[in-house]
Amino acid sequence: MFVVGLTGGIGSGKSTVTRYFQNFGVCVVDADDLSREVVQPGSKALDEVARHFGSKILQKNGTLDRSQLRQIVFTNPTEKAWLEGLLHPLIADLIQIRLTACGSAYCLLASPLLLETDQHKFVDRVLVVDVSEETQFTRTFNRDGGDPMTIRAIIASQTERNMRLKRADDILINERSEAALKREVTDLHNQYLKFAVIDE
Repeated sequence: MFVVGLTGGIGSGKSTVTRYFQNFGVCVVDADDLSREVVQPGSKALDEVARHFGSKILQKNGTLDRSQLRQIVFTNPTEKAWLEGLLHPLIADLIQIRLTACGSAYCLLASPLLLETDQHKFVDRVLVVDVSEETQFTRTFNRDGGDPMTIRAIIASQTERNMRLKRADDILINERSEAALKREVTDLHNQYLKFAVIDE
């Protein structure tokens, strides 16, 4: 199975690009979705997270308050490391299971932490969705609201933009028109179909 890893900083437009690939029938494994799955109410992981951080990170319905947790971990490297040590192996296991079940010509692994974790070992090619850091901040603030300092901390915690670009096989600049972005995704999709045939 030929696997393309799609990544980019927060607010870069990964979800939009992922949706365009899905429109072509490409199977997508989304690490963000899996990160929610591993901490569903009743899961051992959520119990451990609540024990460690306290009930303040739980909403009234028992689900994880991701916003509250984000404020804690992105301002405290020790707590962030603890959380990643717990969740990343669980997410990696689910990624492997979902990629194995993928039935399209090639599969897309969408992950904001593709290059920060061992998730890059699952992929044959890296596609980076790129925007300036100012665009990242503006889009994230407009989409999520929240504390500007937390948004800046999240951006700072991710792989530096230059390092991400150096590790990319393909780069999508997502500061142009929607039509231009769709054209580029179409071109990449056709290229990946060819790579998938060679990989068989």
